[in-house]
Amino acid sequence: VTAADADEGLNGHVKYALKKQIGMALGVFDLDSESGKITLLRSLDFEEGNAYELEVQSRDGGGLFDTAKVV
Repeated sequence: VTAADADEGLNGHVKYALKKQIGMALGVFDLDSESGKITLLRSLDFEEGNAYELEVQSRDGGGLFDTAKVV
């Protein structure tokens, strides 16, 4: 995931966090707080589920944030 902030310095630095892992997504994904890169912690099993849903939050150094659903 990617978010941008036009501010300079600390207020423009964006960090990422997983706010919610829904259903089968729990314990399957990891999110790098600096880059926003989502990686797998284990292999996906499409017999368990054919879709996974995450809620990702981006937050800047000034305390502003936004969330996005990743399916």
